Amino acid sequence: MHYAELLKAREELTGPGGDFEIVEAEVLGKKLRVYKNAPPSIREFWASTKQFADRTYLIYEGERLTYAEAHEQVNAIAAWLFDQGVQPGDRVAIAMRNYPEWLLIYWACTSVGITVVGMNAWWTAEEMVYALKDSEPKALFLDAERLERVRDRPDLTGSMKMVGVRIPDLPANVTPWSEVIAHGGDMPDVTVDPDSDACIFYTSGTTGFPKGAQLTQRGCVANLMNMMYASASTALATQNATGVAPPEDPPPPVSLLTTPLFHVTANNCGAYATTAAGGAIVLMYRWDAGEALKIIEREKVSSLGGVPVMARELINHPDFEKTDTSSLAQLSGGGAQVPPDLVHKIESAISTARPATGYGMTETCGIITSVSADFFVDKPDSAGPAMPNFEVKCVDELGDTVAPGELGELWVKGSSVIKGYINRPEATAESITDGWLHTGDIARIDKDGFIFIVDRKKDMVLRGGENVYCAEVESVAYRHPAIAECSVFGVPDDRLGEEVGIAIVLKPGEKLTADEFREHCASIMAKHKVPRYVWFLADALPRNASGKFVKRDLRDRLSAELQSAGH
Repeated sequence: MHYAELLKAREELTGPGGDFEIVEAEVLGKKLRVYKNAPPSIREFWASTKQFADRTYLIYEGERLTYAEAHEQVNAIAAWLFDQGVQPGDRVAIAMRNYPEWLLIYWACTSVGITVVGMNAWWTAEEMVYALKDSEPKALFLDAERLERVRDRPDLTGSMKMVGVRIPDLPANVTPWSEVIAHGGDMPDVTVDPDSDACIFYTSGTTGFPKGAQLTQRGCVANLMNMMYASASTALATQNATGVAPPEDPPPPVSLLTTPLFHVTANNCGAYATTAAGGAIVLMYRWDAGEALKIIEREKVSSLGGVPVMARELINHPDFEKTDTSSLAQLSGGGAQVPPDLVHKIESAISTARPATGYGMTETCGIITSVSADFFVDKPDSAGPAMPNFEVKCVDELGDTVAPGELGELWVKGSSVIKGYINRPEATAESITDGWLHTGDIARIDKDGFIFIVDRKKDMVLRGGENVYCAEVESVAYRHPAIAECSVFGVPDDRLGEEVGIAIVLKPGEKLTADEFREHCASIMAKHKVPRYVWFLADALPRNASGKFVKRDLRDRLSAELQSAGH
């Protein structure tokens, strides 16, 4: 493989005079790695896309919006907000599905230094109330489903300006979207502080109420530079190794966004990268593999990004073979580890598409690592090398750096690490030490600088003193051809502390017994890692709003069934 060429490409691109030159700068009192050529804020980035005026920008069902039309509406939204007294430093919440309006509101707010609060569209009324009281937005843009959840809470909505999006019959206290757009006007003339909050995204997967992560303008722009750098470094390394140059003037990308815009996967990674390239973003009402195949064929989609299970569902769908997917150049998975077997399935199932993944977090405004094409195929269980604006290290329980290649918790430091969590100084101090973010992931770093995520620090089964990493067991399970999806977790055990449990959904028409499955596992990995408890579920595994499997719900429900059965 071309690892020497990759290292050379990285040095060339990030060195003096390179397109992605890295320099040190003081950011909020800390010396951090930053991109010398990055736009100072999101305002300048969004303004730069005016050059794509006549191109199609947003596609949703039968609707299409050009870049020129998008800029006109973004300007109107920003001007309207200023007229309502919303100023730089204030917050505006968005609570809706992936409608085109989501992105228009986002660009309007971030272009004038107003902080976007991304509300999880799956939240109940109580969860919405918590986040709105926590973030105190001056205005709330929401669709019919979200309005229904908060309309009877005058204590909450009384002082907040509410705008209804795609709602035909509005209560008197809610402004129609059409009125905002009809306002017109120019983009207000302000200077945006690079270290101000661009958005508040609430983190999932923790106990209790979620934490509002403060993603800065600098951090979001740095993540865009990371996305662009990842593509450029892979392309340059491949060109240097093979002598084959990529097309000089490739067509604008067409990206199908499949995950919610209130998370960094769709917003900071998918939407930013496609917008920077002057491409078209296709939005879906909800994820459906069959509908996605129709969209890919109809819109000539070139890239599809989502959580790994979506790529698996696409390839396994009965209509896959009948659909023209030749426009696809990339199938990427993020938000969860891509099982190695899926990397090879993507590579073999679609001749034009290459597999890709990015490992990252809300707390890093997007990706920490990225890997694609030949490098991903060669190291399918890797998350790729760290992006150049990060320092990375693996540490032990005391926070001391472990030896190269050894397992430890991954810590990262760089210009796209969040400022902290709003109203949660203790949580901030717990997660960030002197600029180093504790990812909570167990990892190792190989000789080529590629990072391998072994598991979540707390997503691990401790069986009789032996660590069993869930991701490893899932990876082995997916090597069985009958399995469509699975999730591994710890089941409480009086003797060993925990036993390994797995919930499995089979592909249509397939049959598999628990004993046959255990034999499959035992032929590949150590006996103590083979699941003792095996559940076959008829329905798809439960997921949260970002598409990740909800292990805690599965574990609690299935463990309770065991207890009630006397196990």
